[in-house]
Amino acid sequence: MRRRLAISALFALAVLLAAGVAKGELSQKGNLRISFKGGFAPKTLPRERPAPITATVQGSIGTTDGTRPPALVEVEIGLNRSGQLYNHGLPVCRSPQLQSTTSEVALARCRPALVGRGSFSATLESGTSLPNVDGRILAFNGRFRGAPALLLHFYVGAPAQVTLVLPLAISRPAEGRFGTSLTTQIPRLAGGLGSITEISLEVGRQFSYQGRRHSYLSASCAAPSGFPGASFTFARGDFHFIDGRTITTTLGGDCKVRPGT
Repeated sequence: MRRRLAISALFALAVLLAAGVAKGELSQKGNLRISFKGGFAPKTLPRERPAPITATVQGSIGTTDGTRPPALVEVEIGLNRSGQLYNHGLPVCRSPQLQSTTSEVALARCRPALVGRGSFSATLESGTSLPNVDGRILAFNGRFRGAPALLLHFYVGAPAQVTLVLPLAISRPAEGRFGTSLTTQIPRLAGGLGSITEISLEVGRQFSYQGRRHSYLSASCAAPSGFPGASFTFARGDFHFIDGRTITTTLGGDCKVRPGT
């Protein structure tokens, strides 16, 4: 049975991702500030029939006074019902295959399940300094606790090798504007002395299954009849921090109807 999960101009997901960038949102609570933006390409799509897209998301966390931001402990992302995530026939990677691996080893084990790439930055507290480290992100089609998931593999090679595997559990709320939900719990980074501050991710892939071409992400431009395009809220992010603060932000987007569709 085909597994189709509604997903709106999903990603280019997140952290995270550049063509067709939508309006960004800057949200703040106290001295804590989040920038969250994303988009998808192409932006010209059929009115009713889904077509392949690539999604991008970019996010950053910081403070207005320059102090290290509190650790992010949970992220919930809701995606608009306009669109689809299709993974039937796509190889599956499982979290144990990615644990304690470099990016190269992760690719060697799970390349057939690769659906995205990205990068991230983190701040590690060491004495009185706050050194920045940069790393790579690989996104794999996977499963987590028996359910569909997007597995994000974070890897830093220096000053020490650190691997973090984040499973974003995918679920489908029965009601509401957002038809797909991705949720993850974020483990403590560097024993609680680290904070991820920036993330950028591009997600999208086409693949063959049973002689037919499919797209991991697809969407239509659901503009009313007679209208050349539409604007909509395609994602909402709820960011929960270890100090109890929660920041919610939304992403808006627009699309154009492909002529003749």
